Amino acid sequence: MNIFLNKNFLYMFLGRIVTNIGDTLYAVAAMWLVSDLGGSTLYTGLAGFLTIIPRFIQFFGGPLIDRIPIRPLLIVTQCIQSVLLLIIPLAHYLDLLSVSLVLIVSPIITTFNMLVYPAQMASLPKIVDEKELTKANSLFTFAYQGIETGCNAIAGVLLVAIGAVSIYLLDSVLFLMGALLFSLINLPKQYRKENVTDREPILTYFKKYGVDLKEGIRILLNKTFSRLLMGIIAINLVGGATFVVLPEFSKQQGGAEVFGFLLMAQAMGSITGALLAPYLRLERYGLGKVYATAFMISGMLWALSIFSPWTWLMIAIYGLAWFPGGVTNILINTFMQRGIPKHLLGRVFSASFSISGIAMPLGSLIGGVLGVIVGSVYVILFSGIVVFLVGVFWMFDKVTQSLPKSEDVTETTFLTPIPKAAGN
Repeated sequence: MNIFLNKNFLYMFLGRIVTNIGDTLYAVAAMWLVSDLGGSTLYTGLAGFLTIIPRFIQFFGGPLIDRIPIRPLLIVTQCIQSVLLLIIPLAHYLDLLSVSLVLIVSPIITTFNMLVYPAQMASLPKIVDEKELTKANSLFTFAYQGIETGCNAIAGVLLVAIGAVSIYLLDSVLFLMGALLFSLINLPKQYRKENVTDREPILTYFKKYGVDLKEGIRILLNKTFSRLLMGIIAINLVGGATFVVLPEFSKQQGGAEVFGFLLMAQAMGSITGALLAPYLRLERYGLGKVYATAFMISGMLWALSIFSPWTWLMIAIYGLAWFPGGVTNILINTFMQRGIPKHLLGRVFSASFSISGIAMPLGSLIGGVLGVIVGSVYVILFSGIVVFLVGVFWMFDKVTQSLPKSEDVTETTFLTPIPKAAGN
């Protein structure tokens, strides 16, 4: 725990915890509010689509993250979200609340939050030693995902006790607290490949912006990583489909409490995997082998969860399905931070989050439609099968299997292609 003696890391960690509590409560409240006001998976599918679309902001925001100070970015985004969250309670008080208003406000709030995570990930190598990166990533993933473990269950209880609208008020206060914690951060001066000044012509700036963005995409789509990226896109597509039918599925299983516990189990599986990742010593194995095995297991558990005769067992199996993803998230973050030059991290992480999540809006829409046609149970079953098949593809794809061990990665890994495997 010596890493917490680093005050910059401590404040960023605590700020992420507070804002992640707000994110989690808000996500559950918004999805349930849309389900209640709209009364159909079509609306939850549309809500999922509109909420995920802001991932494209990450894609275009990468070069900016590499150039602008991170501290003001974190503070301003939290304050703006705090104000926007108050719109829903105000509309409810004035008897103007509608599903349309929720659908409009949700993606705007998410847009501002999309800039925060890649900025924090890009800053980690600047505030911690390289030997502490895996530990920092593990703890940071705890702050990013793990807080969801308790908050999702609490959100289910709060939905019953105080209602979704009151959760919006609570979230507004939490985002202000996050802004205060981020204001205590004192990062070292950021390294800039090129110094951009206010006097620089706007056209020149955007030309350089385009060059920076292309550089990030070129590294990300290198043969080293592209096969994994294809599979992750497929997994995120069915992940989006599953998420938007969970409220309807939960109503069939018991109500808001079940929705909260399902999300809690999902978060618990992810965080357990993230926290145990440094101790599993999977860096000794090729990244492709780890990914293939992990998601074959995940897909099987995902699909089998719906056949459980007891609600508690269904929740437990569904949660276990997310354990492998928690492990692989830590490995891939460390893999990229070791293999990408530090001044490119912001744009590459931004492009990574955007491209890997590009299928989620489509998956949300498809899941919403299929939820009406075939039912939420079959959407979840089909999603698990797809995840399993992606793992099978990675297991037999020679390029994926040739990916190096995480511990062997250097800054040249992403800059030069891996030689083709024999017979491929």
